[in-house]
Amino acid sequence: MSQQLKFTFLGSGTSQGVPVIACDCAVCSSEEAFDKRLRSSVLIESETTTVIIDAGPDFRQQMLRADVQKLDAVVITHTHKDHIAGLDDVRAFNFKQKSAMDIYATEKSWEGLYREFYYIFENLDYPGIPKVNENIITAADAFTVGDIEFIPILVWHHKMPVLGFRINDLTYITDANRIDEDELAKIKGSKTFIINALRREEHISHFTLDQAINIGQDVGAEQTYFTHISHLLGKHEEVGQELPNGMSLAHDGLNFTF
Repeated sequence: MSQQLKFTFLGSGTSQGVPVIACDCAVCSSEEAFDKRLRSSVLIESETTTVIIDAGPDFRQQMLRADVQKLDAVVITHTHKDHIAGLDDVRAFNFKQKSAMDIYATEKSWEGLYREFYYIFENLDYPGIPKVNENIITAADAFTVGDIEFIPILVWHHKMPVLGFRINDLTYITDANRIDEDELAKIKGSKTFIINALRREEHISHFTLDQAINIGQDVGAEQTYFTHISHLLGKHEEVGQELPNGMSLAHDGLNFTF
């Protein structure tokens, strides 16, 4: 029998976050807490293991807000800046845990990490450089962090391969506008399904709300959450009233066990 895990949305916003800099639209001007979204990242915890998926520009703020005292690994979906820009701040856990941070990413993603964080990998051993352990994963093979198993799901962000993950009976997908049938088959049977829903209008590399709803209905999970949300989608409360039963917008800080 699978163990019970805790899942927390550290951020549910798109690359600009919400509110967007210098925007005075109704969403960005909203005083409602659920209309304020940090960049997308999630926290998964067992009794012994703590993992985050992606470490974007808000990583430090997210770790402080969620009071994360221990972090075993960072799993990377892809290397766009809104998903990796905060990796430098794993230093705090290096210092506290007196160990390097395990980073799990595909070979292609590691190429991006080498470019973006070149100083980590130049063997210049001065105080303050983040210490990381390089773990290469593939879309084809499951891997385990501590006592948590991750089954990669290959999705497409326009022409860019991105990894989603199934953990027990939950599947998390961000930054996608296409899921091939063989990968969709890996998702079927999930009780909780999380997928990006950027806005209502068509986008070159993200699912619209209607597209995400259609995929959610195809998957047939008991609960579907939409994430990676832009200010163009609308206010949290108003959009939520439009959604089918069993479907909800995620919000920062939302957590549950699965």
